Amino acid sequence: MLPAAYQIPAAYVLLAGGTIACFAGYRLFKIVLAIYGFIVGALIVSSMMGPASYAMQVGAALAGGVVGALVLVFGYFLGVALVGAGLGALIAHAIWASMGREPHAIIVILFALAGAFVAMVLQRYVIIIATAFGGAWTMIVAALAIMGGASVRAGGVWILYPLDPAPGGKWVPIAWIVLGTVGAIVQLATPSLRRRR
Repeated sequence: MLPAAYQIPAAYVLLAGGTIACFAGYRLFKIVLAIYGFIVGALIVSSMMGPASYAMQVGAALAGGVVGALVLVFGYFLGVALVGAGLGALIAHAIWASMGREPHAIIVILFALAGAFVAMVLQRYVIIIATAFGGAWTMIVAALAIMGGASVRAGGVWILYPLDPAPGGKWVPIAWIVLGTVGAIVQLATPSLRRRR
């Protein structure tokens, strides 16, 4: 939750971060972890804060973002498992959402554990797929916010809904799959920095 005046600048930051993640997520994985740690930390802290003064909302979002970025960057080794767990939880939600329901917490936990295990075994490919599709989703959310598709409450507060950026928009999953696939292909076709040395 941020003041509505910061919606467009924040959306451009999300768009830039999503683009980096989608097309260069494996090569720049530590940077992507920092970006997403910042985003998640800022969302969590600002959501807990409630509508206060603009300076307090922005300050809380920045502080939460810095803490989130530090947690993921210093937890680099755990980052791969966390990405896999997040992808597993996202898949569980997507499957149950297609049936018009919410998954039970146990199902989400099982999918997250399976995602973490697979991520550790197939680390490079999981990072590429997770960053490509995570970046694609972030780009879509940001583009919708830039075009005015985000929710602004009466109190002048911008609330980001990352799991449902365009309610009823049947084109969103298609755009996400196409953009994520293109990002994954670009990443797979680009040699890693380690191979060049």
